[in-house]
Amino acid sequence: MINQTSIWITGAEGRLGQALCKEYANNTDFRLVTSDTDVPVENLDEILRFINVARPEVIINCAGLTDDATCEANPDQAYTVNALGARNLAIAARRLDAKLIQISTDDVFGGQGSHALNEFDVPTPTTIYGKSKFAGEKLVESLIDKHVIVRSSWNYGLATKDFVDKVIEHAQANEEIVLPLEEFSTPTSANALAGFVEKLVQSDEYGIFHASCEGGCSRADWAREILRTCGYADIAVHTQAKEPRKPRFTLLDNMMMRITHIYQMPEWKTELHRYLKENGYGKE
Repeated sequence: MINQTSIWITGAEGRLGQALCKEYANNTDFRLVTSDTDVPVENLDEILRFINVARPEVIINCAGLTDDATCEANPDQAYTVNALGARNLAIAARRLDAKLIQISTDDVFGGQGSHALNEFDVPTPTTIYGKSKFAGEKLVESLIDKHVIVRSSWNYGLATKDFVDKVIEHAQANEEIVLPLEEFSTPTSANALAGFVEKLVQSDEYGIFHASCEGGCSRADWAREILRTCGYADIAVHTQAKEPRKPRFTLLDNMMMRITHIYQMPEWKTELHRYLKENGYGKE
């Protein structure tokens, strides 16, 4: 019998979750463990019942409440899912001596600076989403040694409507696009992030890793690149000074990835072009 590593992915219906499930679907070295019903990360009893049967060796927590407006309006819900949920999975992983990979975000940084942020910079979140995700990170760090915290930025993929879809919808309707003047980070596809997470599963690395595509851009320049690549270069993208919902500057430096030589993320434009081509975006 093949000795397979068993993996439980929470939030498997989301962008990264679906990309990871696709990565592991035909890989005979790994076995995805699933439940007939959804196991809510905020319910410790249900988690413990599930893991006592499934016995995963690796838990990848992709579950989260990520919508900024929802988090601001419902802080208790945000902390329940993003912080308490991470705590519960850390408790479960510790019980099994399993490895926990906790997916986090560039929003743990407040965005007031102007330099790329590495894993040794101190987070100062300003939004409820960022604060709740950082709380989840701290709980994971305090409860289990065998953990990896992965921060990424501006994720996109096919699971749900994202920034790429919205830009193209505006273009197809021949509508100009208006975006905040100051938002700077790195677009990162779910597939690119999944490739790194898959590498982590097979490694003995632990701690905090930043995992965004290489390079950086403003949100407006991201929109312009989408439009140009898909044949809508004539659609205008305007910026205006307004209070951004997201932190202003959260460009991540993948320092730990670089100095451990574990992986190399693709350049953001190269990955965006690949994604748009493979998924048939463009003028009809």
